[in-house]
Amino acid sequence: MQRPPQTAIQSDAARVVLPSDRDSTGRDLGEAELRLLAEAVRSGHLIATAGTFVPRLEREFAARHGMADAIACASGTAAVHAALGALRLQAGDEVVTTPITDMGAVLPICYEGARPVFADVEPETANVTAETIARAIGPNTRAVIVTHLFGQPCGMHPIAALCRARGIALIEDCAQAFLATDAGKLCGTFGDLACFSFQQGKHMTTGEGGIVLAADPARADAVRRFVNKGWGFGDSQPDHDRLGLNYRLTELQAAVGVAQLAKLDSVVDRRRARARELCAALAGVDGITVPLPRTGTSHSYWRFALRVDRDHIPGGATALGARLLARGIGNAPHYVKKPAFACEVFVHRSAFAPLRTVYADRPEGPLGDRSTHPGVFAALDSLLVLPWNEHYTTEHVTAIARAVRDSVHELSGRRSAGNGPPRG
Repeated sequence: MQRPPQTAIQSDAARVVLPSDRDSTGRDLGEAELRLLAEAVRSGHLIATAGTFVPRLEREFAARHGMADAIACASGTAAVHAALGALRLQAGDEVVTTPITDMGAVLPICYEGARPVFADVEPETANVTAETIARAIGPNTRAVIVTHLFGQPCGMHPIAALCRARGIALIEDCAQAFLATDAGKLCGTFGDLACFSFQQGKHMTTGEGGIVLAADPARADAVRRFVNKGWGFGDSQPDHDRLGLNYRLTELQAAVGVAQLAKLDSVVDRRRARARELCAALAGVDGITVPLPRTGTSHSYWRFALRVDRDHIPGGATALGARLLARGIGNAPHYVKKPAFACEVFVHRSAFAPLRTVYADRPEGPLGDRSTHPGVFAALDSLLVLPWNEHYTTEHVTAIARAVRDSVHELSGRRSAGNGPPRG
């Protein structure tokens, strides 16, 4: 995310400073977290295996989603790794996933000895679909990971049906989609396992941290053992009976998480309310498509992802992003800049033992291009991602909308009239 020296922009009436999720201005952190932190410290138990806050967070998070179990862990990356570890993947297995995601949702596949297979996405949402996943499934596919990008749910009913029909495990990456829904069903409740991140900028935060939802008790047990170095806590004769790592969350983090979870509905409601206002304020701006929820879904707005049509706006997302940055609005043109399969770690994979093994039959170079993944490149080319958090107000939205309209009109060689919609 490109960030201005100061996150401030000019409105007609006053200087408006945008809240930031990098500090307390854009985060719901306060007395509730401090009270539970003090309780954890006074208990003297700061480790998950001896305390009460980690199990409490797990119970309450599972209950909020109507799931059988939840397993807290050290990060969103750890959550994905633990979910994959529970599947006991073998060398030669493949996992279909998206190339528009954080690398922490991809590299654990390789550490488990499996091969990521990157599906294409639909340009409108930058999400995978049942159709793009089906094209990527092969005889060695053991699992599918879907990422609900920016808080917009993937079309989960057909994806879940596809995985069931093929006997393939389905993992949801919900790091950006807390409380998002598809046809009234919460993201994280469609598949076999679901992974969430509590990193600083997510809808709820413990600084770093994550959690895995599991519908099946056997899978939940496998995840919990993976998080605990393969150790069977509670077994009559515990032993390290499988590979696992120390991916435990601390009691201090879980205490914050319990307080944050109590605020989650309010956080998401406020993000949605302000997003509706900005969508309405930018309606009709030539070359801009706003992130409206797909029919039958609810979007949870981790970020506010615009699509910019360079045929209408000279310079596209890059040029508009530069104009907004000059006005003090941080942004990320093209989001991750390049798909995962074009990142250096995959292009020059022979330098890394896990990747060298996984791709022993593939020469060096990108694992995809515009001909193999047209939707991926169309999506990244047009994306302009604006920061978003629960402390945005109508005043902030008004200022952002004016900045976007003015920037679009400047790039198009026109000026807006007042605060109203652009004139044709």
